[in-house]
Amino acid sequence: MTAINIIVSRHATFYSPLIATIAGGFLAEEGFEPTYGVATAEKSARDSLADGSAQLIQSAVSASWGPLDRGETSDIVHFAQINLLDGFFLTGREPAPDFAWSDLEGRTVLADHGGQPFAMFRYALLKEGIDESAINLIDAGDVDSIDAAFRGGQGDFVHQQGPRPQQLAADGVGHVVASVGAAIGPVAFSSLCATRAWLETDMAQAFARAYVKARRWVNETPAADIAAAEAEFFPDIEAGPLAAAIKAYQGLGCWDPAIAIPRDAYEVALDVFAHSGKFPTRHPYDTVVADPPATGG
Repeated sequence: MTAINIIVSRHATFYSPLIATIAGGFLAEEGFEPTYGVATAEKSARDSLADGSAQLIQSAVSASWGPLDRGETSDIVHFAQINLLDGFFLTGREPAPDFAWSDLEGRTVLADHGGQPFAMFRYALLKEGIDESAINLIDAGDVDSIDAAFRGGQGDFVHQQGPRPQQLAADGVGHVVASVGAAIGPVAFSSLCATRAWLETDMAQAFARAYVKARRWVNETPAADIAAAEAEFFPDIEAGPLAAAIKAYQGLGCWDPAIAIPRDAYEVALDVFAHSGKFPTRHPYDTVVADPPATGG
């Protein structure tokens, strides 16, 4: 078996196409013995890729724009999409079958202030015609702190990735009322990164074969079966909420079976960050994105 180390920037059900390469046995079928870890404040996913301790990472095209703005050069490129939509949900205190985004005005929202999640949330408000200044947006800290704050009674709504909203609902703490992804539409949200040199290897081609199978599997397999396979990756989440999150992502169409990063989705990501003012430079697609490795059919 060949070792392959995968490091992710965030860990959530949203990244099931990547998790499924391990949980579904597809990397093992290609002769790999995979390891999977989450980046830390001390060592980012890109750091692991740069020093060779990881062969590939989960990131986002936007993660490449900061280094480019600083004039840095790198062999690191994005070669496959993970999600074609934003994967965050809004959860409220009460059921809201007729929820409208205008319901946020005058209310308090515990919003994930991470660079990409917050930029996407603000863009969703723009798309929905909502005045951002009319909402009390609270930065409650990291994902665990946000969850604890809402459970503790802070905020009218909370902005989180699955499966946390679905677990809140199962615990009777809140009700999922909206999807940020549905508000924005297709966008280059999260992707797989590697070095251009690695993408030319047989190892990369074998990984791509496994990844194509995994993407097909997460689209075609019942959510409960995927949840059962991925359960060890989410020890603190119950089976029902885990399956509910997976089913929601399947229904949204987050996991397009094609693995290449669409150019039009990349352009939308540029629009999102231009709106936030974080990355005003529109870095060309080919500077950031590479074609996926050949899979042999």
